[in-house]
Amino acid sequence: MKTLHFKTDVNCSSCIATVSPELEFKDKIEDWSIDITNPDNILTITTDYTEEEIKEIFEKVGHKADPV
Repeated sequence: MKTLHFKTDVNCSSCIATVSPELEFKDKIEDWSIDITNPDNILTITTDYTEEEIKEIFEKVGHKADPV
């Protein structure tokens, strides 16, 4: 697994609740967190997914994730 970082538009606990179900139960995701205190709302994720696949997961629930 590799650790990836993304700039996101997830900026509150309600937004985290929106993306959480899509990240919690995926076999290819070991760990993830979003730092909403960072101005870029950085997602740090340890996964076997590609950057493009992570972007697609976020787009599916109406959010953006851009690789840093």
